[in-house]
Amino acid sequence: MPDVAGLAPRPIVWVAAAVAAGLSAFVVTNTIRDSQTRTAAAVALTGGDPARAPALFRRYGCSGCHTIPGIPGADGQTGAPLTGLSKHVYIAGVLENRSDNLVAWIVSPQSFSPQTAMPKTGISEQEAKDLAAYLYAH
Repeated sequence: MPDVAGLAPRPIVWVAAAVAAGLSAFVVTNTIRDSQTRTAAAVALTGGDPARAPALFRRYGCSGCHTIPGIPGADGQTGAPLTGLSKHVYIAGVLENRSDNLVAWIVSPQSFSPQTAMPKTGISEQEAKDLAAYLYAH
């Protein structure tokens, strides 16, 4: 007959499982909170609505040239990847990374760098603010 007492969970297993579950909940909660905090800060900084950005990235063709976090199919290799843009010191290597500069760059890149491959798309200032809010939030 098998020794079923040896198969019973030991208290240490229960403690380890509880600690692992608690840590998982902590990490998930903090990740959500950090994302919400980044988004709120990006909205306050830019005056844009990041929820509008995915459609704008597709409409203006941004995703064809840039890799953009969280945008399906935005895996372009021509322009710089836009991942972690809020941590960059410069925008396109020519402008201090500030929200007003990012919006101005998106609207009229040749004004700052005449040789840039980034085209003037006809995007409005408000749409550029929406894109900037998204990029600073991600």
